[in-house]
Amino acid sequence: MAGKKGFSPNVYKYYKIEGEKATRLRKICSRCGKGVFMSEHKDRHTCGKCSLTEFNQ
Repeated sequence: MAGKKGFSPNVYKYYKIEGEKATRLRKICSRCGKGVFMSEHKDRHTCGKCSLTEFNQ
């Protein structure tokens, strides 16, 4: 049998937890929907799943 997967602490990069509330720190992809976050670059936001790119103005 495979070993039990542990909890990834990388989830804390996407949410900010304040008491009872959790707020998102990154944009959600408008094409893929909820659950898919866009990566933040210097001049753009990019979705790793569908390759949607939104440039900052």
